[in-house]
Amino acid sequence: MSTPFGFGAPFDMNSLGAALQQLGRMLQQGEGEGPVNWTVVRDVARQAISAGGDPVVPDAQARAVQDAFRLADVWLDAVTTFPASDAPVQSWSRSEWLTQTLPVWERIVAPIGERMQGAVASALPALNTDPDAILKSLPENIRQMLPDGIPPEMAQMIAPMMGMMQQLGSAAFSMQLGQSLAGLASEVLSSSDIGIPLTLEPVRALLPGNITAFGEGLGLTQSDVLVFIALRESAHQRLFDHVPWLRARVIGSVEEYARYMQVNNASLTAALDDIDISNPQALQEIMSRGIVEPEPTEEQRAAIARLETLLALVEGWVDDVVTQAVADRLPSAPSLREAIQRRRAVGGPSEKTFATLIGMQLRPRAMREAATVFAAMRSMKGVDARDALWGHPDLLPSTEDLEDPLGFVQGSDDLQG
Repeated sequence: MSTPFGFGAPFDMNSLGAALQQLGRMLQQGEGEGPVNWTVVRDVARQAISAGGDPVVPDAQARAVQDAFRLADVWLDAVTTFPASDAPVQSWSRSEWLTQTLPVWERIVAPIGERMQGAVASALPALNTDPDAILKSLPENIRQMLPDGIPPEMAQMIAPMMGMMQQLGSAAFSMQLGQSLAGLASEVLSSSDIGIPLTLEPVRALLPGNITAFGEGLGLTQSDVLVFIALRESAHQRLFDHVPWLRARVIGSVEEYARYMQVNNASLTAALDDIDISNPQALQEIMSRGIVEPEPTEEQRAAIARLETLLALVEGWVDDVVTQAVADRLPSAPSLREAIQRRRAVGGPSEKTFATLIGMQLRPRAMREAATVFAAMRSMKGVDARDALWGHPDLLPSTEDLEDPLGFVQGSDDLQG
C-alpha cells in the first residue's frame, strides 16, 4: 500500500519535491477557473469519448434521422394540440452531444462544485509557514514520517503543498465529472433523453450510433427503433417549445436541488488522509463512490419532490402522446415502450455513476403515475383538456394528485374553469 501523499518511507526531500511537481502538473491546466475546472472536464471527456470510439455520423444515417422526424411530426400532429417544433434537426456524434450540452451542465453542477471546494478547504489544516505550526497541523500518519524538527527549507515546501491540496478536490472532481459525462455520451439516445432540456437553444437531435447499439438487443428493425426515438424527441421538443415557462422551470428546479447538496465531510476527510498524489486516479475512484449527498432538510425534501414531479409529468405526457401516435401504426411499439420504460426506471451504468458523483437522481420515480393521469384526462375529457393542463403550473397535478389520477381528473374542471 502506498503511503499518504505519495511519500515513501523513510521520508526524504526528493519524495516531497517529486510529489509537489506531480501535484503542480495536475493542477496547472485550467488554473483559476473556479470550483469546477471546466477545461479539465472538457479535455478528460473528449479523450475518453475518443478512446471509446466516436465516428462521424454518416450521411445516410443523417438522412434517416431527417426522415424519421418528418414521419414523427405527421403522426404527432393527430394526437396533440401542440404544433411541430421548428427547431433544427441534427444528428450528433458523442462528442457533439458533449459540446452542445456542456453549457447547461455547467449551470447544474456549479453549486455542487462550490460546496466541494469549500469542504476540501475546511478539511485541510490552515496554511502556515511556521515550521512548528505546520508540524502540528499535519495528519498523524504524515508526522510519523517526518524527522524531528522541520528545517525551514522543508517548511517552505510543505506550506505551498497545503495550498495546492485545497485545489486537489476540485481537480479530482473535475476529472471524475469529465469521465462521467463521457459515459453519459455513450448512453444517451437524444438531446432530451434524461428529461432535462440540455441545450441553450431548442434543437431536435438524435445520436444514431447510440440508437443502433440500443436497438441491437431488442430484436427489432433499426428503422422502427429510430422512428420511436424520434417520436419521443419530437414530443419533448413540442412541449418545451410551446409551454413558455417549462424550460426555465425544469432548469430552475434542478439548480435548486443542486444548491441543497452537501459534501460528506467524513468521507472526504478519509479520502484526503489516504491520498497518494502520485496516483490521481485513486482520488477519482474515491469520489466516484459518492461523497455528495442531499442535505436532509425540509427545504431539500421539498426541492426533490418538485423536481421529481415535474420531470415525471414531462415524461408521463410524452409517454401518453407517443403511445397514441404509434397505435395501429407500429407493431413493435409495445416492445419499444417497455424497453424505454425499463431503461428509464434503472438508468445506464454511466448515469448511475454520474448520479453518485453529484448526488442527484435524474430518473423520476412517478413517471408511470403521471402517464396514467394524462391518459385518464385524455380518455375522459379529450386531447384538448389533457394538453390544456400545461397552460399554467397550477393546473398540473401535484405529487399527491399522482396517487389518485381519477380524483384529479374529476376535480380538474374547477381549476381549468
